[in-house]
Amino acid sequence: MDIILIAVFAVAAYLIGSICSAVWIGKAYYGVDVRQHGSGNSGATNTFRVLGKKPGAVVMLLDIFKGWTATSLAGFLVIFGAIAPENLIVYQLIYGAIGVLGHIFPVYEKFKGGKGVATLLGMMLAIEPVVALMCIAIFVIVLFTSKYVSLGSMIAALAFPMLLLLVPRFHPDNPILIIFGFILFAVVVLTHRKNINRLIAGEESKANIKLGRKR
Repeated sequence: MDIILIAVFAVAAYLIGSICSAVWIGKAYYGVDVRQHGSGNSGATNTFRVLGKKPGAVVMLLDIFKGWTATSLAGFLVIFGAIAPENLIVYQLIYGAIGVLGHIFPVYEKFKGGKGVATLLGMMLAIEPVVALMCIAIFVIVLFTSKYVSLGSMIAALAFPMLLLLVPRFHPDNPILIIFGFILFAVVVLTHRKNINRLIAGEESKANIKLGRKR
């Protein structure tokens, strides 16, 4: 029974992560498939670029929320007695990672999704909200100084496990959180391969901070 319940919630985490708010909102309210414009990704950044800051903000909040929700499903396993409380962090990481993968490879849209940064942020907010908020601050600082969304995303993703590793106050009792942090940073880098190549070539688009769009 416990294994079935764990599997059911794992599937639910993937289905939640697969919700393509960028695609669905773009088609329903603007008659636009964001995957056919801009970077071709169905994430918040491309929504900002293609549709503007209001729909972009809505998509970002929804992507963060679905990451938080997928991760928080692990709490029900404790409530139903399927896992011991001390194992909660492990299942939070597993379900959160499944939610991020759902965003990157959504079943509803032929497995073509976004880069998973906002969903990853929601996952981190569910597990370590203070550290996640610090990563948001780091992202904003990098964005305003460099005007590169991709660079800010990657540095913020790296900051999460580094803060856990180097700051005694945030050092977790279970090192698996740090290990997962570095793994998820690697996933962010992999999903930003094209951005990295453009950054190296000096061809990456800069964000127009005032308008909330990219030039």
